[in-house]
Amino acid sequence: MNDQKHQNYYRIAKAIEFIKDNFKEQPTLEELSKKVNLSQYHFQRIFTEWAGTSPKKFLQYVSLQYAKIKLAKENTLFDTAFETGLSGTSRLHDLFVKVEGMSPAEYKNGGKNLKINYSYSSSHFGKLIIASTNKGICYLSFFDEEKEDAFQVLKSEYPNAQLQESRDKFQKNALKIFEIKNKGIDEIKIHLKGTAFQLKVWEALLKIPPASLVSYNSIAKLISKPSSSRAVGNALGKNPIAYIIPCHRVIKSTGELGGYKWKETKKIALIGWEETENQILNEK
Repeated sequence: MNDQKHQNYYRIAKAIEFIKDNFKEQPTLEELSKKVNLSQYHFQRIFTEWAGTSPKKFLQYVSLQYAKIKLAKENTLFDTAFETGLSGTSRLHDLFVKVEGMSPAEYKNGGKNLKINYSYSSSHFGKLIIASTNKGICYLSFFDEEKEDAFQVLKSEYPNAQLQESRDKFQKNALKIFEIKNKGIDEIKIHLKGTAFQLKVWEALLKIPPASLVSYNSIAKLISKPSSSRAVGNALGKNPIAYIIPCHRVIKSTGELGGYKWKETKKIALIGWEETENQILNEK
């Protein structure tokens, strides 16, 4: 991953924040560029390099009204989308994720007897820490702070595990998800620590096609717990594997984005970027 890509993300994060707070006013290119202290030319160039589209188009994709329309369309095709899994026209059409839950003992004892490799990387959306057991990816998180702080969060998830800094085959393969067109990516294996309910929610999320948005209520209905929208939201907040388990594709039924474990700005960026990729593919 080109470090410049994620550096550009940090440079336009302020603009995304401004878009989030002012989308109803449809801010102009001049207003957005001023917010990040760049000329209109340089801001447009950097933004387009990062997002693959203009700030104006991106603004459309993350507006409340657009989200409502998108959500309504997806809800009408909800059953079909989940029956077919990942969309054949999406950038992840060749991706298959195999899920294995940890044993009750592994879940309850803080990873005792588990050997976990971890490493740091960069992505289109900033810095990452990724970790894996001998069965697959067990942790993937964005972070903005220092590496040591990110490591301490991982350690708190697995306080009794043997942790060593090393990048293995599971990590190398999974990180390809952030590359253009995911070239050479194999089946991603993930090894999840969670309650039975959380695992059910996370597995449901894997069936949401990229550039699609569904509501918390829809996920609750899918797992046959129609009154559990709040619990679904809590499970999303506990998601241990960013992006691969796409909790960013779940929003409120009103079209509002709702919360996100890795900050709302990141959620907006992920949604807008996926929609951009989808539009580019559909235009070909």
